[in-house]
Amino acid sequence: MMRTNDTEQQLFHFSMLVDDVPGVLSQVSRLFSQKGYNIQSIVSGRTQEPGVTRITITMLGTQREADQVTAQCYKIFPVRTVKILDEGTSVERELVLVKVCASDQGTRNEIIQLSSIFRADIVDVSRETLTVAILGNDGKVSAFLDLMMGFQVMEVVRTGTLAIERGKHTIYDRNKLQSEYEMAKI
Repeated sequence: MMRTNDTEQQLFHFSMLVDDVPGVLSQVSRLFSQKGYNIQSIVSGRTQEPGVTRITITMLGTQREADQVTAQCYKIFPVRTVKILDEGTSVERELVLVKVCASDQGTRNEIIQLSSIFRADIVDVSRETLTVAILGNDGKVSAFLDLMMGFQVMEVVRTGTLAIERGKHTIYDRNKLQSEYEMAKI
């Protein structure tokens, strides 16, 4: 995500740490809904810290809308921190499972070769189907899915985008700054 014109639509990846309490995911997603913003993907999971969950949300919107959502998220009690991840300084990945008809040997071999080229894994095999798992950024996943559409795709399941900052920076950097700010007010 680059700082651009406030009216230009772009993808934003919000990474947040929240207390692991019932209903927190609902509260966060409801905030986006109430503001009229569409969530493209939402991923939630435990962190290394007990009682803390990390939520990654992808939203299409303007810089102004992203800044508004960030400010509003801080008003939700269980939200500890929110960060908009910059595309150039973060790693983004999505896991996709694709079930494809592969009843003849030629089709099966072609799918296996394409999977190998994309470093995807065959995770399930039957006489009629292959299920392929691919992990990658949006460009890699989209390119693979475009090629798979040349076959009879039965089902596609996507996790949504996970993202983390590159290098030494973490989501906790803002927490530290916020706590130092709070201490300075005392």
